[in-house]
Amino acid sequence: MFLDDIAAHDPSRVAITTPDFSWTYGELVTRIDALARILVAAGVGPEQVCAVATRSQADAAVAMAAILRAGGAFLTLDVDQPRARLDAMARSGQARFLVTDADPPVTVPGPTIRLRSAAVSASLPAVTSRMLAYVSHTSGSTGEPNAVLIEHRGLHSYLRFIARDYALGPHTVAVQLAPLGYDASVRDIFAPLVAGGRLVVAPRSTLLRPVEFADLVRTHGVNTILSTTPSFLAAQAGLDLDLVVCSGESLRPFLAAGGRARVAGRLVNQYGPTECTMTSTRFSVPADPETAVDLVGTPIDGVTAHLLDPDLRRAKDIGEVHIGGVGVARGYAGRPALTADRFLPDPFGAPGSRMYRTGDLARARADGTIEFLGRDDRQLKIRGHRVDPAEIEGALLAHPRVSGAVVTVDHDAQGRPFLIGHVAGELAEITDVALRAHLAQSLPPHMMPRRFERVERLPTTRSGKVDRRALSSVDGGR
Repeated sequence: MFLDDIAAHDPSRVAITTPDFSWTYGELVTRIDALARILVAAGVGPEQVCAVATRSQADAAVAMAAILRAGGAFLTLDVDQPRARLDAMARSGQARFLVTDADPPVTVPGPTIRLRSAAVSASLPAVTSRMLAYVSHTSGSTGEPNAVLIEHRGLHSYLRFIARDYALGPHTVAVQLAPLGYDASVRDIFAPLVAGGRLVVAPRSTLLRPVEFADLVRTHGVNTILSTTPSFLAAQAGLDLDLVVCSGESLRPFLAAGGRARVAGRLVNQYGPTECTMTSTRFSVPADPETAVDLVGTPIDGVTAHLLDPDLRRAKDIGEVHIGGVGVARGYAGRPALTADRFLPDPFGAPGSRMYRTGDLARARADGTIEFLGRDDRQLKIRGHRVDPAEIEGALLAHPRVSGAVVTVDHDAQGRPFLIGHVAGELAEITDVALRAHLAQSLPPHMMPRRFERVERLPTTRSGKVDRRALSSVDGGR
């Protein structure tokens, strides 16, 4: 169990730092153990889902680990979300218990356990690899969010791979960027702790303000970011860090705009759905990267990535990505039909193994590197030509006055699709004609947006991704 790794570190070493206090590994393990016994006494055990809703991210880390130690499974919730949404996520995630540090922000059918409750004496159970570890909802970017069931074996394998492959260790000082409620926060919290590093947590307001974030990095000696998006990176003046791990969006526009030079250390592009324990492939971006393609690399240890045609045969060129291996989830909580549709028998794996049908298109290079091509249900055709919005966004970001760019599609009265370029930056004196002239230097006519929408700032979701739905709803309302 990966919690054994945490307990094995020097108890006097600092494990978690916040603006108000720090905990050593010894203090952290003591808190985890005490809460785990309280949870067992309250009835938490194998296959029991316990929601975590705390203001303190340090307390959330203790609660998540304690739930695992008690044999249960955690479901983290972002307490800044509306109460109705939190209740819906607790229901779909089948949460029975709640751990919180304030008045209950969500309704569950079973007991509410307060942090820092009086200590109790209770025996802790043995935890096995096939037990449920956590429940995480999909982002909802491809439909209604679904509650995904991840087992211990997938989580343990993943965290140990990350620590090993990214060379994390006692020298690592990582900042938690991903909000609670998103599976990336599990990586942010536990990967540095498994490696014996230090986790820095800070208020969301600090993380989202570039100047304050830069001060945080300098003050605490942060050298690692394990979860960020290209949208976040584009807003930073530059990151003098040893490691930056990016996921959630296409990295191609950021690289096309010269973004690699703004990351001093190793930059990794990750790919993988929630249904496969956070990450399935990774690619270390070289100092002089290719910018005409979106490379997501090769599978991580214990994971396979098959590019298949509609008949589930190996594709000769472009295929749909199917992920197999140890990270594949059990399925969706309470959604047997959807589980059967997305989680298929793996004809290339061991008997009884399964693979996840992602809906993403890709092709493989001769060396096995996977080139991501986008979602099957988002492929754009403009006047008979296949159009990749990321290529247009990259060209827009290459303009010296454009600080953010997103391309969406709308339809005219005859149902014909056309492109809209949403741009942010100092553009008061930059006309649409000038933007088109800039794009014409590198793009063919069919990739030219019909119009441009200037925005003060591109909207983002809580996880840091550009909120394309918000932009599309504006388009559709015109």
